[in-house]
Amino acid sequence: MNLRQSGPFIGIGGMATTLFLYVWSALVVSDVVTVVVLPLFWLVLFVLSLAWFTAYPYRVLALPFIAAGAWFAVMLT
Repeated sequence: MNLRQSGPFIGIGGMATTLFLYVWSALVVSDVVTVVVLPLFWLVLFVLSLAWFTAYPYRVLALPFIAAGAWFAVMLT
């Protein structure tokens, strides 16, 4: 398995998976942070993952973990 070639695709798939967490929380929780800030944060991470797709393939792998960790941190507070 060559992560240099498949890593960005795995990272983008992970970002698509975390999108469901962010959309669910925006629909269920009625808070300004979850409705406005969290989806914008996910969008910034997604654009960053697209920008890093070929230049930094290993960094794209870390972005879904950052997105999921940020979502859990906001949901627990």
